[in-house]
Amino acid sequence: MTVTVIGAGLAGCEAAWQIANRGVKVKLIEMKPYKKSPAHKVDTFGELVCSNSLRADGLSNAVGLLKEEMRRLGSLIMECADATRVPAGGALAVDRQGFSDMITEKINNHENIDVVLSTEVSEIPDGIVVIATGPLTSDALIGAISKLTNQKDYLHFFDAAAPIVMYDSIDHNVTYKAARYGKGGDDYINCPMSKEEYEKFWTELVNAETAEMKDFENNVFEGCMPVEVMAKRGMDTLTFGPLKPVGLDKPDGTKNYAVVQLRQDNAEGTMYNIVGFQTHLKFPEQKRVFRMIPGLENAEFARFGVMHRNTYINSPELLDATYNMKEHPNIFFAGQITGVEGYVESSASGLVAGINAAMKALGKEKVIFDRHTAHGALAAYISEYSGKNFQPMNINFGLLPSLDERIKNKKERYEKISEKALAFIEKM
Repeated sequence: MTVTVIGAGLAGCEAAWQIANRGVKVKLIEMKPYKKSPAHKVDTFGELVCSNSLRADGLSNAVGLLKEEMRRLGSLIMECADATRVPAGGALAVDRQGFSDMITEKINNHENIDVVLSTEVSEIPDGIVVIATGPLTSDALIGAISKLTNQKDYLHFFDAAAPIVMYDSIDHNVTYKAARYGKGGDDYINCPMSKEEYEKFWTELVNAETAEMKDFENNVFEGCMPVEVMAKRGMDTLTFGPLKPVGLDKPDGTKNYAVVQLRQDNAEGTMYNIVGFQTHLKFPEQKRVFRMIPGLENAEFARFGVMHRNTYINSPELLDATYNMKEHPNIFFAGQITGVEGYVESSASGLVAGINAAMKALGKEKVIFDRHTAHGALAAYISEYSGKNFQPMNINFGLLPSLDERIKNKKERYEKISEKALAFIEKM
């Protein structure tokens, strides 16, 4: 039996890998290079359309736990991320193109995976299917999913990507290298701001012209908010967010009022991402306003920030904890279309859906992850959420059960939760 996986993004590639590694043939359908969504630029698989960071990498952070669980479960995405990582302090960031190239090579060379490049999938195929078409699923397939689920209106929000600047265009006489609190070495380029510089920048930012948004303009995901939207919440909001100066004093010990950080975006170190600067400003406005940042007065932009619509289904009504449709047992969903948010979470959902699609093909019982694990907690959220307003969710320790013992120190408490989660993973 062959399982069809639609979409060769992070979730689709992870799902295909998990299925194929269990001896089941996979037909992986991808519409690139014949057709691209507004956010996609390259022809390779597993493209990172926003940041090149997979976020924190320690076990005192929930996404760090999720990544470690994935490593122990034989994740393709984590193998490629670890192999192509670039300096990013306590975070795991990757060479964007090298990461995508490695995923593509491994998928193309797997003996059980048949890659089919197609202009677009407009109907859901027969047999066991994993739909991993992402938050930018084409209108034609959205129509087919709508018929399948009887949902007329899909949930959606707007997502944004930050600009990337060329390293050689940064004024290194103004900036300095450091990671917050010295974690990970001098991995970030820091652009320090005085109070006067920050207030002038803030004024121009909140008054800058944004690109026209045709619909849903008030539906912005909190976890990937445009910097100009965040700034409008108050003059000092950014100094408690992406421009937080704490732990980033100048080399001579001088404290800053605000700091803009730049993170390496490729292995060569020729491009740097402006951290936390997802934006929907018009391109000329991005150039004008972001060049007010000390050290970026003559910045050359390799990519301007962009904003795009993300679509996700009402998973608590439709899916179980294996990402399998409740009323259509041959169909699985994976990735951000399910309402998980983030690169790692998307990949993890693909891992769970892939394992269970393979189990279905092999005639075996489903694999349900214990909710004490990050995988299980995330799956429980998308399948059991009982509130009125289902929203995309990053993994966080609030989704996992509390410990029986009371540990006051937060770092120690989270590490203990992670230790318990990994013990469950080891038993699988």
